[in-house]
Amino acid sequence: GVLFYRSDLLQKYGEQFGKENGVTVKVQITTDTRQQFKDATKVGKGPDVIVGAHDWLGELVQNSTVAPINLSAETAAKFIPSAMAATTFNGQRYGVPYAVENIGLIRNLDLAPDAPATMDALVAKGEELTKAGKTKYVLSQFVSKTGNAYFAYPYFSAFDGGGIFGLKANGDYDAAQVIVNSAGSVKGGEVLKALGAKKVLSTNIDDTNQDAIFDTKQTAFMISGPWSIANAKKAGIKYAISPLPTLTGGGAMKPFLGVQMFYVSSKAKNATLAQEFVTNYVPRKDVQLALFEVGQRPPALQEAYDEVAAANPDIKAWFEAGKDGRPMPNIPAMNSVWGPFGQATADIISGKAEPKARLDAAAKEIAGNIAKG
Repeated sequence: GVLFYRSDLLQKYGEQFGKENGVTVKVQITTDTRQQFKDATKVGKGPDVIVGAHDWLGELVQNSTVAPINLSAETAAKFIPSAMAATTFNGQRYGVPYAVENIGLIRNLDLAPDAPATMDALVAKGEELTKAGKTKYVLSQFVSKTGNAYFAYPYFSAFDGGGIFGLKANGDYDAAQVIVNSAGSVKGGEVLKALGAKKVLSTNIDDTNQDAIFDTKQTAFMISGPWSIANAKKAGIKYAISPLPTLTGGGAMKPFLGVQMFYVSSKAKNATLAQEFVTNYVPRKDVQLALFEVGQRPPALQEAYDEVAAANPDIKAWFEAGKDGRPMPNIPAMNSVWGPFGQATADIISGKAEPKARLDAAAKEIAGNIAKG
């Protein structure tokens, strides 16, 4: 079988699996996995197994690129439930997860020893520090001129009925229910407007400077994910990770969960072995722990997570920050959301537009995009 993966780690596990099953395993390294996978599968030259994000799933199923997998209920029960939930589409399972990631609140312990439970407390502490000349910014968060729907979403999820899509009776996201302009979402928009007016959120902060602002001690607080930690460590920042704060009039800001998983190609030449690898090999604790060593994200297998969390406070903190989050929508309609919803949030933060009118316009644009397919 051929495996697509971005590291030599899988070479080792692929070879081990190959030896146990008497086959040769090749690992191919690729950057734009999703597109290459779709292209290669079309011409029947793709890999047997692919590693990717769970939110590709709907699109991969729609293009008949991935095959359903048969995972025993007993094995499925060994995983963190939210990670397992991300592997299904239209009631069918298509993969086995190995890591979960989400954003949380990172703070500089020298500047802010205590984790703020509420956004009001965060802003008060941040403003106290800026007034004293100790910092320049209250908060560093990716907004950008075009917006960022992933980072904006938790402000909406903090309110009842706020978010992007409503849910079907079975818990799947429903593309027919666009809720970016629901009453709850508009409340989230009002929070963005207020934070923009106070310059707590700014369209001048994006992925090019978000980490640097925190790492040069220009702010005590940053909302980001595990990917920002290596830079903070390098800069010698004493940091801690905690859940996103709660919003007045709502509840806790709940981030999206991103789940990394193994898929089997619908055109796999060694389908039986590919299924064997994904359903019996990937769920092994030693394999999940080895994948953790490379990715440094909370493992999806409960037993592996428990072992890592006991020894690694950061991983435990990331998991706690995401434990009430929902997996990012894996329905193809989500592709119609990122641009319009992101831009709407940027326009609200910058004061260019009023929350309700702007979110109404975004909802219309998203529904139109979805209808066009």
